[in-house]
Amino acid sequence: MASVEQNLKKEAYSLAEQLFENEEAASDFANQLLDVCAGARGKDFLIVHNPGGWGHAELNRCLEWERSIVVGIEAVIEEMGYNSFLTQYFRSGRGWWEQMRDLREQFRFFAHKAKIMAAWLRFILTHVNNIKVLLVGISQGAAFGSSVMRQLGRSYPVYSIELGFPFQYKSWRIITERTIAVDSNGVIPDVLSQGNLRVGAKIVLAAPFKWVWYRLIGKPRMFSHCFNAPGHEYTWEAPWIQRQIRDFLKTNFGARNR
Repeated sequence: MASVEQNLKKEAYSLAEQLFENEEAASDFANQLLDVCAGARGKDFLIVHNPGGWGHAELNRCLEWERSIVVGIEAVIEEMGYNSFLTQYFRSGRGWWEQMRDLREQFRFFAHKAKIMAAWLRFILTHVNNIKVLLVGISQGAAFGSSVMRQLGRSYPVYSIELGFPFQYKSWRIITERTIAVDSNGVIPDVLSQGNLRVGAKIVLAAPFKWVWYRLIGKPRMFSHCFNAPGHEYTWEAPWIQRQIRDFLKTNFGARNR
């Protein structure tokens, strides 16, 4: 067993060194990969949350409605008789420099970062037996998940749940039988998904002022939480959303035979 774990560690670090020039980044990537493999072993599903915004918010710091989607999906998997391991994949770090790097990636539909995550998933699927992967992303997280699916193709048991997909990426989006696209909350139109440029511009221009205002009144918020777009809220409590996701999971996996 010790030799198996040692070989796994060597392979993880070898992959990380191929993907990253920075030694610290490579080490962080390899260690996270090993942690996920250990956590996912013996599970039916690996649920991977790709955060919206700049892609680095821990789940407890995401907006409540985004958290509700992840928790809801985890609960449905359990109701169906399966077990799962939940993790997050952060596509960027914190700070202005990381955000500028991510902005550059956005213009290329996250091509480089999606390639790295696709390698991360292939490694897990190779070393963890009989596991299926659910990618869960909202807004920018949905776009990133879609880019990862493009990199993987159809050869891996990876499924993508995408909500509030931003309009600017839709020409790159590929939807297969392993993807569910929810671009409306069933109540009011999502201006960011439908591409209302006038409203979208107002939201972008107002966000820095809101960010400063919250800091001045002693209630600082993450910058990404200052983008308040009408319709761009996807809570699990919305019947339209919950029903579609439940149907997608039941159609693809069904209840586990007891």
